[in-house]
Amino acid sequence: MDQQGVDIKNKKTTAPTPQNTPINTAPISSPFNPSIAAISEEMETITTPGVMNMLQGKLGYLSGEANLPPAVKRRINGLKYLQSKHTELEAKFQMEILALEKKYLELYRPYYDKRADIIRGKYEPTEEEVAIGAKVDEEEGEDAGETEEANQEEKEAEDKQMEDVNEDDEDNLNGIPEFWLTALKTHPQIGETISDEDGDALKHLIDIRVHYLEKPGFCLEFEFEENDFFTDKVLTKTYYYQDNISGGDYVYDRAEGCKIHWKEGKDLTVTVETKKQRHKGTNKTRVVKRTVPAETFFNFFNPPVLPVDDADLDEEEAETLDAKLEADYEMGEEFKEKIIPHAVDFFTGKALDYEDYDEEDDFEDDFFSEDDDENSDDIDDDEDDDDDAAQPVKDENAPECKQS
Repeated sequence: MDQQGVDIKNKKTTAPTPQNTPINTAPISSPFNPSIAAISEEMETITTPGVMNMLQGKLGYLSGEANLPPAVKRRINGLKYLQSKHTELEAKFQMEILALEKKYLELYRPYYDKRADIIRGKYEPTEEEVAIGAKVDEEEGEDAGETEEANQEEKEAEDKQMEDVNEDDEDNLNGIPEFWLTALKTHPQIGETISDEDGDALKHLIDIRVHYLEKPGFCLEFEFEENDFFTDKVLTKTYYYQDNISGGDYVYDRAEGCKIHWKEGKDLTVTVETKKQRHKGTNKTRVVKRTVPAETFFNFFNPPVLPVDDADLDEEEAETLDAKLEADYEMGEEFKEKIIPHAVDFFTGKALDYEDYDEEDDFEDDFFSEDDDENSDDIDDDEDDDDDAAQPVKDENAPECKQS
């Protein structure tokens, strides 16, 4: 705990269940202690002794257990016993929910695998599957009271997806190009983390999968086809829950990304800055290049880490780190609970109709690290600076990405 009283180690994030899955705000536990200060202040204006005594008596009960009569204290302890038994049942409830989620993930798996084959062009839907899919759209449109104008907007969106495709090549088109890139960019918050350069790499994303760990937690797998940016076939991000269940819920513990093996000059997590430096003595100029951290979707695979000892963190630093941890956790949950199960709805934009997204609540501001460095064209230096200055910190101990 730092000197300001901020203890981010004890500020836990509750792991989601189907009942409390986050959408814009990860469920950070922040117990609220009722305050009676306002009532106490108003008492200063009360002069009637009878009213004053009555209020003081009631405030004695509100202030805690210290002033409770022994018989009432005994009953309160009885209530605490009942609460403890309730918490035990809550823990079993969460364990059964997790077991049920694991069971149904395996039941979903064949559909996810077939979806991946369609996207890659390895499987062509049958006429029956296409007809049923079209009918589902029609029925949902009737239930939602969609108008012809809404259908036209959907058609225009589909046409936009194909605007770069030559009609002569349409019959030879393989699978669904840029399916996952489009789905991710449709998500209001995740889409904000994707730069134009990221898009060139994410065009090669061919599948996103999730699997549960033996211990509480889950792993996200992002599979890529051969591309010009990195050699990895699969990038992974793993989220761990604490082994014990606190207060009837699984509690988020930490996340681990993976090391990305970037090809020469293709690292999207850094930006190369060029500066001219002029020596005051010789008046000679030189060009100095350095790399600084870049805002990119691929920072997702290098999550923020809680320091072993946070005693040196002041209140502002602790709050900033806590916000980044919360945003990172929330992003993982969006993949697991929303994007993977409903990928086609994000691709078509339909997910925006039934998801209550707040456009003003952008967690990418917490997800990205700040970069205060700015380019300057001419800098007068009395001494030569190292060309390797300001190199971004890399996590050398990050797990290797899969090469499947």
